[in-house]
Amino acid sequence: MAITFDVLQGESIAPFLNDIARLRIEVFREFPYLYEGDEDYEQNYLQKYLECSASVMVLAHDQDAIVGASSGLPLTAADEAFRAPFRGDEYRPGSYYYFGESVLRQDYRGKGIGHEFFNQREIIARQEGYLRTTFCAVDRPRRHPLRPANYRPLDDFWAKRGYRKQPQMTCRFDWKDIGDKTETSKTLTFWTRP
Repeated sequence: MAITFDVLQGESIAPFLNDIARLRIEVFREFPYLYEGDEDYEQNYLQKYLECSASVMVLAHDQDAIVGASSGLPLTAADEAFRAPFRGDEYRPGSYYYFGESVLRQDYRGKGIGHEFFNQREIIARQEGYLRTTFCAVDRPRRHPLRPANYRPLDDFWAKRGYRKQPQMTCRFDWKDIGDKTETSKTLTFWTRP
């Protein structure tokens, strides 16, 4: 398996939009996101990455197939829900580069691709003039009925990369869980790295 990476910014992401949207729907169905995907929503959500020249989309390819995608953009260009916790003197939205989401097919996990996603996004963040990076992850109860027995959270992986969980910094985001008829609000907690 020879994985190659493309690092794309702004409008250069456009030719891959459909593949990225489908991959996000596929991977986010898994725990902990349990996302009942919607391709129209995904297309609209991903538009901000095309419209922002300082955005990044790192794509992992296995030959012609896109098997992973990882996104980022200045926090000031992200949805208001993600900017809201960054108010006040210590956390200013304008000083952070926001890492959106990383999605990777199951068969490709544990092979260093996640590290490369972070490496490439951190390079772009520095090139764009940002010294601080952040992302958020959904909070699910430890005893959630759909939590797989072998599920391992990524907290240790993120901590080894220098990120620190900020329990006081959360946002709310709505989506429809698999099998649900309506969207419900979820809490996501931020991680930051100076």
